[in-house]
Amino acid sequence: MGEIFVVVEHRKGEVREVTYQMLWKANDLCQKLSHTLTAVLIGGKDEPFLNELKERADKVIVVEGLQNFNGDLYKEILFRLIQENKPLLTMVAHTPWGMDFAPSLSVKLGYPIVTDCVDVVIDSGKPKAVRQIYSGKLFSRVAFQEAAGYLITIRSGAFPAEKVGEHKGEIVRKPMPADLPQVGKQFVGFEDAGAGAVDITQAELLVSIGRGVGEADKVPIVKELADKMKGVLSCSRPVVDKNWLPKYHQVGTSGKSVKPKVYLAFGISGAFQHVAGITGAGCVIAVNKDKKAPIFRVADYGVVEDLFKVVDALKAKLA
Repeated sequence: MGEIFVVVEHRKGEVREVTYQMLWKANDLCQKLSHTLTAVLIGGKDEPFLNELKERADKVIVVEGLQNFNGDLYKEILFRLIQENKPLLTMVAHTPWGMDFAPSLSVKLGYPIVTDCVDVVIDSGKPKAVRQIYSGKLFSRVAFQEAAGYLITIRSGAFPAEKVGEHKGEIVRKPMPADLPQVGKQFVGFEDAGAGAVDITQAELLVSIGRGVGEADKVPIVKELADKMKGVLSCSRPVVDKNWLPKYHQVGTSGKSVKPKVYLAFGISGAFQHVAGITGAGCVIAVNKDKKAPIFRVADYGVVEDLFKVVDALKAKLA
């Protein structure tokens, strides 16, 4: 029986949602391969979420003594754990933290790595990674060079975060290795983006705009519709980059993940960074002139039309 590692990403006493998404997928892979699912937690002593991890994995390896993230130390600790346990696959979040140490860990281990994956499939008992190419218009299946183990970084939002299966994970506590090398960087502190005038993460209805809105003076037209619908205005990154709306309106990997009951997307192409932020939406309705826009792949309903014609029609119905 083999093993699959999932490296737990956590911050300020909370597990990041991408960890639960990786555990969901790893559980599926372990069922198919009859492997053991192991969560690897590197953190401080008695992290508050340990019991929750036990319910999602067959085993939890806990390395205590590192209160704050340090990519160089993560690399060294994981190198030793992987050499000792020899998992078939190690899954890491494709986040700034994960990408800090995953490539150098791959080099140190001599294991191949595929980054920014949206799926993992099993082919003849071996994992293959699925990635998006050409701005999300195509999916490619990537095979690994034969090796003792493999590394994959997983895009946030690629999988559900629900708990599956009945797990009562065994906790294996390990002390921080005493002979870790000196590192040249240290943790200073967290700087969270300040709260804005609205909190898009709490909205049940989001009316979102993208580059397709055209000009800054068109934004109030859609804002008026959002107000009439008692919704909240949000946007994709290009709108923020052009200074048409403040940062706290932005949805996506560099903005905020949202879970509205309805997400109405006007003129948003659907880049993967944006789509990752709306995986929790109940219903996605997309309006775009380009019938090949990637947003239609994730939308429950789609309208191929000039967005302002649809906005005017909705306003007329609400009048």
